[in-house]
Amino acid sequence: MIKITYYLDVISSWCHYVEPLWEELKSSYKEEVEFDWEITLIPANGLPGSAEEEEWYYRRSGMMTQQAKMLNATWVDPKVKEYLSPNLVAYAAKTLGENGDKVRVAIAKAAILDGKPISDLDTCIEVALGVCDINPVRLTEVALDPLTEQAIRKSTARFEAYGINQRPAFILESEIEDRAIFSGIVHREPLVATIEAMIDDVKSHRSWSAHMGSSWKDRAKI
Repeated sequence: MIKITYYLDVISSWCHYVEPLWEELKSSYKEEVEFDWEITLIPANGLPGSAEEEEWYYRRSGMMTQQAKMLNATWVDPKVKEYLSPNLVAYAAKTLGENGDKVRVAIAKAAILDGKPISDLDTCIEVALGVCDINPVRLTEVALDPLTEQAIRKSTARFEAYGINQRPAFILESEIEDRAIFSGIVHREPLVATIEAMIDDVKSHRSWSAHMGSSWKDRAKI
């Protein structure tokens, strides 16, 4: 009935905060909703200039979302202007069939909970291999394949084309061509209410077609 695309950067703390909700939605609506995720790279002006700066933001976001544990900012590398490695490895794992979120979530936790230097590709590969059975050589090859970076930059461009700039973002699209966009939302209520409303609308249109023998598109009017 509906497809939800979750736009994220692996290192985003706000994406980390929303992961329990993402898992809840996948469990609650597995029959009605197709779930997918795409990378949208955080630009240089959205990255911390130092670990100390990131700690300030972690205190702010952690208190705003009532987290029980302070995040770890020691992964921050001030010389890095774009954290490609964690996103390349996560997307490579997805390409190789590991689309259960576990690789990208493991890399995110290794960074923002354990402080591991995930700007380093080998570190990301090591973390990924700890939660999946992908051949390490193949995972490295796909992560370094120019087509992988190209795919990430294309999904980043699609995200930017929506005119939004906050991560996490959720694009909800139904089979009757309704669309809802959430950017920066980490609360359950608005997402659940929208999913329920879109499902209900799809059911109504399916019922119409069953009783009237006509697609909703045949008589669509403004």
